[in-house]
Amino acid sequence: MPHTPQIKIPATYMRGGTSKGVFFRLADLPEKAQTPGPARDNMLLRVIGSPDPYQKQTDGMGGATSSTSKTVILSKSTQPDHDVDYLFGQVSIDKPFVDWSGNCGNLTAAVGAFAINSGFVAKDRIPENGTAVVRIWQANIHKTIIANVPITNGEVQETGDFELDGVTFPAAEVQVEFMDPADGEGSMFPTGNLVDELEVPGVGTLKATMINAGIPTVFINAAEVGYKGSELQDDINSDPKALTMFETIRAYGALKMGLIQNIEEAESRQHTPKVAIVAPPADYTSSSGKKIAAGDIDVLVRALSMGKLHHAMMGTAAVSIATAAAIPGTLVNLAAGGGDRTSVTFGHPSGTLQVGAEAKEVNGQWTATKAIMSRSARILMEGWVRIPGEA
Repeated sequence: MPHTPQIKIPATYMRGGTSKGVFFRLADLPEKAQTPGPARDNMLLRVIGSPDPYQKQTDGMGGATSSTSKTVILSKSTQPDHDVDYLFGQVSIDKPFVDWSGNCGNLTAAVGAFAINSGFVAKDRIPENGTAVVRIWQANIHKTIIANVPITNGEVQETGDFELDGVTFPAAEVQVEFMDPADGEGSMFPTGNLVDELEVPGVGTLKATMINAGIPTVFINAAEVGYKGSELQDDINSDPKALTMFETIRAYGALKMGLIQNIEEAESRQHTPKVAIVAPPADYTSSSGKKIAAGDIDVLVRALSMGKLHHAMMGTAAVSIATAAAIPGTLVNLAAGGGDRTSVTFGHPSGTLQVGAEAKEVNGQWTATKAIMSRSARILMEGWVRIPGEA
């Protein structure tokens, strides 16, 4: 029986922040995959190596974690005063679906560099030496993001001495600005409250801050679910009961936030919302063995992504943390000591991260104008990915 030969698709494999993904130009995709739908999803699933019941993604480009099971499609921007349209697809590891419901903040740092290298940014806006300001339209959530990309001798500077906990080697710093990060279609706090009583069957009634800034996130106090907030990945990911509990909390949080209409829909919307636990500062040892002192951080945060505790922190969740910390009375703000603040340094499993946000109350409604963080990015490999022609 004859088999269809493989096809090859131009692609670039990039690290952005603490994530990795396969980047495509929209025009380079097979014709059927240039528009949203099953053909595009099936192509990306095959590229990444999903669905994989072994959860290894051995026959694809994925790395068997939520941080490394990501895809990006970029094109010349359709929006005025923007350079590039950025579409992000979170690929499930063991299920046959791609979640398009949110953004990846970490990979945003790589989008700016890819946009410059792909010619999406006008040459007169790229200095010979200095910083290129790349205006990104995040097509999943309809938001503007600014990536400040370092340039040396007219080209993207990828190497440097900026260190990011969760990434082994230093690189060049890319400052990323998330403009108006709150959900433009509704309240930043979908329930109208800074803190809610969230009823979760089988778990209990928990205090929860449910915020939509950067990415929809459900924050709960670590102590309420039996944790300290200083846990590392294995402390949670090796416990099936804990993972089931967090997924149940996430699902009922999604329902309360209005992101889904019935609880069954949560299974097909795994990328959003995120669920995170918060706690006051405490000493702990990071996953790399680095000692983190309570005095060096404002708050402890642990967040789950695609059903597992993240090894560091998702960029979009960092925006959510920064925004919530800036608003007096949220669980994040209270765990950080309360009061007004425009920046926060939080401890995560791999170390620490400082993020800033500007928030204000207008007519009784909180809104965020900007969130800022520093990441790094670099090209790991470029050329073509190959997939069986029938995929």
